[in-house]
Amino acid sequence: MRFQYPRIATTKVALLLSASVSALAILTTPASAAEPVVDEQQAAQLEEVVVTAERRPIDLQKSALSVSAVTAETLAQGNITDITGLNGMVPGLVVARSGGGERVISIRGIGSETPENTNTQPGVSYHVDGVYIFNSIAANAAFIDVAQVEVLRGPQGTMFGQGSTGGTINVVSNKPTLGDYTGSANLGGGNHGLFKGDAALSVPLGDAIAIRGAVQRYKHDGYAKATGVAGQPDYELDQADETGWKLSGLWKPTDALSVTLSTIQYKSDTNGPAQKNILDPNPDPRELTQDYPGHSLVDTKLYSAVVKYDLDWAILTSISSYQKLLSKQAWDADALTADLFYAETYSPLTFGGYRYDHVPLWRSRGKSYTQEFNLTSKTEGPFQWIAGAVYLKSTNSQYIVEYNADDNNLVTPPLPEDTAWNDPRVAAVSYAELSSIVRKSWAAYFQGAYQITDTLSLTAGLRYNDDRYSGESASNGSATSGAYLQPAPTEGLTTQETTGKIALNYQYTPANMVYASYTRGYKPGGINSSAASGNAYSIKPTFKPEIVDSLEIGSKNRFLGNRLQLNLSAFVYDYKDMQFLEEDPILYGEGASNAPSARIYGVEAETSWLVSRHWRIEGSVSLLKGEFDKDYYALDQAKAEAAQNAAGYPGYLFWSNFFPAVLARDAARQNINGNDVPKLPDVQGSVSATYTNRAGPGVLTAKAEYTYRGQYQYRLFNEGAIDTVPSYDVVNLFFKYEPDDSKFSASLSVTNLFDSTGLNSRFSDPYGSAQVTDTFIPPRQWIASIGYKF
Repeated sequence: MRFQYPRIATTKVALLLSASVSALAILTTPASAAEPVVDEQQAAQLEEVVVTAERRPIDLQKSALSVSAVTAETLAQGNITDITGLNGMVPGLVVARSGGGERVISIRGIGSETPENTNTQPGVSYHVDGVYIFNSIAANAAFIDVAQVEVLRGPQGTMFGQGSTGGTINVVSNKPTLGDYTGSANLGGGNHGLFKGDAALSVPLGDAIAIRGAVQRYKHDGYAKATGVAGQPDYELDQADETGWKLSGLWKPTDALSVTLSTIQYKSDTNGPAQKNILDPNPDPRELTQDYPGHSLVDTKLYSAVVKYDLDWAILTSISSYQKLLSKQAWDADALTADLFYAETYSPLTFGGYRYDHVPLWRSRGKSYTQEFNLTSKTEGPFQWIAGAVYLKSTNSQYIVEYNADDNNLVTPPLPEDTAWNDPRVAAVSYAELSSIVRKSWAAYFQGAYQITDTLSLTAGLRYNDDRYSGESASNGSATSGAYLQPAPTEGLTTQETTGKIALNYQYTPANMVYASYTRGYKPGGINSSAASGNAYSIKPTFKPEIVDSLEIGSKNRFLGNRLQLNLSAFVYDYKDMQFLEEDPILYGEGASNAPSARIYGVEAETSWLVSRHWRIEGSVSLLKGEFDKDYYALDQAKAEAAQNAAGYPGYLFWSNFFPAVLARDAARQNINGNDVPKLPDVQGSVSATYTNRAGPGVLTAKAEYTYRGQYQYRLFNEGAIDTVPSYDVVNLFFKYEPDDSKFSASLSVTNLFDSTGLNSRFSDPYGSAQVTDTFIPPRQWIASIGYKF
């Protein structure tokens, strides 16, 4: 049984931490008044935060939408190396682990319920310096040389278009600087064999050219281990072995023209995530009774070019990119040892069962091109506008091999793609797929803001989206000559949709504003590879787009002489045709379907308070609720398999009893009307206290942070213990010392101070043997670092 700290007890712990920081403050305050680190007037006021929320720089407090900015300093304090670390820090944001180590990003309950179908688009679009990242697997990549991460909540249908029904995440990286040499280096180590190092350098080459390079290395031992792998009884899982680098160049020959070229490259090569079967008899969450040596390789490459030209009356911008992705995943799909899995699948009706369900290869290759042009007005006057056009093309190829059998060949390599159809090894393959999907998309958009009075403004925008899919696909069992997988053209799909926004902004004082907005978001439909190749009964070859209509009101405020910030928002969504993974009555025919309707609503708050020049309090909270509100009878993989087995037709008897087996599975459908929308915690939030003061010949910063992520349903089926992901909370600490007249600093970060075994996600595999696995948050981790900056 997993030990969990009671919520009240943990809250008391957080209060004790605050008291500890207070005690530290007293101890480090000299008897005589010390000079403030910075000018007292500056220290007494909150800084301005600039975001590129709508394709142009704007003060966060002036933007009529819900947006959060997470600075590089905050990322470093929490040892946050990728998007998963933002769980609980941003209202409404949930980053859940999925099968094969993929991450599912949701904002306010809208994200992706089809993560294992890599031909679908995410519901939260992910950008790096404004460049749209096509494949959700690429979101696994670490943050490299980041200035800040901007999280826009709610549909972003005008500026960011497709795949932004839930919101948008834009990673803003550091840029080369003209005229100055700047750089930094950090080196750290900690428990679990952790090593973390990064360095960045910006070099001017004359008056018009500058180059910036950055490199980072992050590595630690496994947080968990598989105990049943032959010859490797302590097979590490949940370890890190990542390398990333960035190189960018800036050319600015005149005040009117600038050209920025950049590449960001990242590689991770590990044994994969720790996904613990809920039937695992070992109670230790970090020990997995599994026998297959998993592997995870993610290799991403991003090349981009940004050209800006000042036309006096407007700024013309061109954003071009080329992206490549290679992902190779292998994992223990049954998440048990052979003996345990056989006992779990044994059928007294047939006196048999399976000994393993392993995926030795799920390979995804992606190539993407994007081109955007936009014009942004810069003339004086009450009307400001932006207009643009975007073209995108992506090709995503998959090769999947799965073995599900009762023999002792627990570690069998995947078959080559060109294996002959009559090769004896083909008989051991339970499922294989070879597919390639091409997506072409273009869009045009316009948004304008009109200053009606000195205090009242109106913003309105429209975007037209055109998406076209084509491709080819094959699954095993259809070939009678040649290779065992022979892709054939699939049914194509074309969708068009108009999205937009209208917002009213009332700035009733220079420091306070209220706004109300209506926005529409759109996520394109797509192709089901398996159904498109004819291996499905009710799953259609294509699935429909998602539509989200949002009504939001909000207020952004600065009080107490610009020392207290309080931002509030409330919203309601009308969510149509949510895409989700559904089982088919025919084995291996699963694919994406559309849940007809849901209603989501909630309130959010963010605050920052400079209590004094020494103390800063920050916090955020979200209260969310969402339910499906129309009838839809969905088929869950686990229930379909249970009904099939109860009728006496286990997997190896399915095809010889096809029609009665299909009817048995189809009868297991359930109505989702009234079920909770998945990935939507009822409550989540964080609060932190930061103290800064002189300590000896330098400045000490101490921070204590408490984060709570509430309970949520992982899938729309809401199957009790299978889908319910319980809440967790963690406490983090951070200390930093900066000596006077020195470019060096020393820091200590402790995350998950009380070593909570919080559950990040509970994944119910929609394929194969339908096992349910738990993925836990990292254990207590400390890292001590030395930094240098100039």
